[in-house]
Amino acid sequence: MTKLTNSDQVDSTIADIHKTRERISDDFGGDIPAISEGARKRQEQSGRRTVSYAELPHEAVDRQGVSPAEQ
Repeated sequence: MTKLTNSDQVDSTIADIHKTRERISDDFGGDIPAISEGARKRQEQSGRRTVSYAELPHEAVDRQGVSPAEQ
């Protein structure tokens, strides 16, 4: 039985990442804006909370998402 070394596991993980990247690129014909839009849609569909720094809020928001003005 062949024992995998840490290096083999890292190489395998990196190979998987490259395969996934290539598959996604192929799905969108290599169109970067389309790849980005696809990623954004998958994020929305996941139902998980996402954080964006594209637009910073004008005022502080507490952990429950309520601004001090709304309290």
